Amino acid sequence: MQSYDVIIIGAGPAGLTSALYSARSKLDTLYIESLGIGGQVATTEEVENYPGFSQGINGFELSTQMEEQAQRFGAKNLIAKVHSLETMDKYHIVNTTKGTFASKTIIIATGATPRYLNCPGENTFRSRGVSYCATCDGAFFEGANIVVVGGGNAAVEEACYLTRFADKVTIIHRRNALRATKLIQERALSNPKIELIWNTVIEEILGEETVKKVILKNLETEQKIELPIDGVFIYVGNEPNTHFVRNLIELTEEGYIKTDDFMRTNIPGVYAVGDVRQKLLRQVVTAVSDGAIAAYHAEKYIEEYFPESMENNLRR
Repeated sequence: MQSYDVIIIGAGPAGLTSALYSARSKLDTLYIESLGIGGQVATTEEVENYPGFSQGINGFELSTQMEEQAQRFGAKNLIAKVHSLETMDKYHIVNTTKGTFASKTIIIATGATPRYLNCPGENTFRSRGVSYCATCDGAFFEGANIVVVGGGNAAVEEACYLTRFADKVTIIHRRNALRATKLIQERALSNPKIELIWNTVIEEILGEETVKKVILKNLETEQKIELPIDGVFIYVGNEPNTHFVRNLIELTEEGYIKTDDFMRTNIPGVYAVGDVRQKLLRQVVTAVSDGAIAAYHAEKYIEEYFPESMENNLRR
């Protein structure tokens, strides 16, 4: 069984930063990705709020540069799906579609997947008017007319945030009452730019190069109307990608991995970074911070429990 100092599961910004810091510290590093590098940011047309790129940068290009930097210091990559994670003595075992690997430390960077509406046009106009992140994309909708789908805290908070840019924000909710906390609801209801449409779902998203309108359906009357808009922000929840560790690592009720400030999980030598862990802000800049912190503490863990390994690495 092939063994590494650090195995990183996931190759978004958090995972690639972990790979960079680990490899640069002369640790034998492998990062595993099931589809392609970059995670959600790779599908973002333009990242404007990541420091160092004054004119913004395409999300896939940013991801590619991160991977090239990690590989320059010797990080290895594997395209495979991880089935499960086990512990064996001091080592951790990663079972994948391409074989089984052992590692002294594990950094989980598998991210979270937005829940989709699964309506016609959603996939077609993703990053062309359909978004799942107001902080990422809100500034592109200056003076626009947009809709926000959802009724929880995230949806209503982001609707309020989007009024900084948009002329009008319409919240579409499938029920007759919001699930957001009272204070957040009051902020939205008192905002003159926000309108609410109750008991309604989006049946279809339409447009040309970008989103131009949505077809709404009232769930009580079944009446359908056409609403001209410039963008759709969807907040119907996220699914953390933690299915392969649910019986091993301590999770929140929502399925996110619990960590301390050092990115440590309840399993010694196992860390979690980025969107997969319980945290306040999910952005590229916080993901890379998580990745650096986890790699640093993984190195310290190896120094303490595998001192002979560190000596060998330094001789390479």
